[in-house]
Amino acid sequence: MSKRTLFAALVLSSALSTGALSTTALAADPAVYKIGGIFAMTGASPHYGKVMSAGAQLAVDEINAQGGIDGIKLQLVIEDHKSGSAQAAVAGMNRLIDVEGVKAVLPSFSTVTLATMPIGDQKKVMMINGGGVSAQTVGTSPYMFNIRSMASDLAAGIAHRAAEQGAKKLAQIAIKSEFGDATIAATTKAWEGMGLKMVAAEQFQADAANIDTQVAKLRASQPDAIANWPTTPQAGLAVKRMRELGMKQPVYCMEWTAEDTKVAGKHAEGVEVVTDYFAATEENPWSKRFADAYKAKFGEMPDFYAANYYEGVYVIAELIRRAKAKGGDYYSGERLVQALWENPTFDSVYGKTLTFRKNGVAQKPVAVFRLENGEQKFVKFTTGE
Repeated sequence: MSKRTLFAALVLSSALSTGALSTTALAADPAVYKIGGIFAMTGASPHYGKVMSAGAQLAVDEINAQGGIDGIKLQLVIEDHKSGSAQAAVAGMNRLIDVEGVKAVLPSFSTVTLATMPIGDQKKVMMINGGGVSAQTVGTSPYMFNIRSMASDLAAGIAHRAAEQGAKKLAQIAIKSEFGDATIAATTKAWEGMGLKMVAAEQFQADAANIDTQVAKLRASQPDAIANWPTTPQAGLAVKRMRELGMKQPVYCMEWTAEDTKVAGKHAEGVEVVTDYFAATEENPWSKRFADAYKAKFGEMPDFYAANYYEGVYVIAELIRRAKAKGGDYYSGERLVQALWENPTFDSVYGKTLTFRKNGVAQKPVAVFRLENGEQKFVKFTTGE
């Protein structure tokens, strides 16, 4: 035994014999609280990685500027899943846990979340998803939580919106992926559950440049409305080809970005988007502070993805505070999850509070927007239940 080890052992023995070390004192504070982020920093959809990481980093900066958590700073450690590569995501998740020692991870994209969720489950690392919508992430791991509306919520929102506008026959189009399968299944369930008819469901490869075969089949089914499930930029491509091939039916999307407007051009006019909704308002001072700080730092207003990952960091920070207040070996995924279920309600940048439901999904407002002159105009809130 070295002199340093012998000295440490004697000190520990003495402290234990005199009761000098309480359970709380034995708890090890890390030098820094590392939070993992698995984002699309490169690949086909770097827009998502850009805004998600920006929102998360802004929250880390704000918390650190206020002294961190009892003087201990937060650090965001980012891994790149290259816009949906499960292999890259799994490698990144393992690095975050085994090399960086994170106890909480913010994944994004459905395929990435599903690929990394078993690792989080096995290694007992908390995961908070603010981007993917797959229903398969719900209720399958005690360490998995979602702070965005899931496919079932968005599908129900689109179904209710199409029905209230008089549609009886719905067709849908999606990318060939687990996400596409999940959204088609959820929409079919919601639509047919209302006693209405689903007439077509088409899918295409994510990198497809020509989707005319699928659009032609949608047109042949003679729907009253179309649920358009692809993400950026394929959402814009699908709308463009529908209109160019003569389809005039209402189109509902689950998300829409400036890139989609660029791809669809004049055909974007009138498209409706049913999605999570973040807006800065005077009635919600935190939302205003967040939006102002985000714009000042990144030169643009935050979207709901930025808001979700900003909020995700604040939820994790609050869980660390709560777990630490309880004492003991508090800094673990198990203790963070325990702290969440002891009180599943948190302050929300969306307004007032968010509460995690029993399935681990936080309820968020689902809003309808209409594309007018290239801008998304708020129409109304609709049900996501």
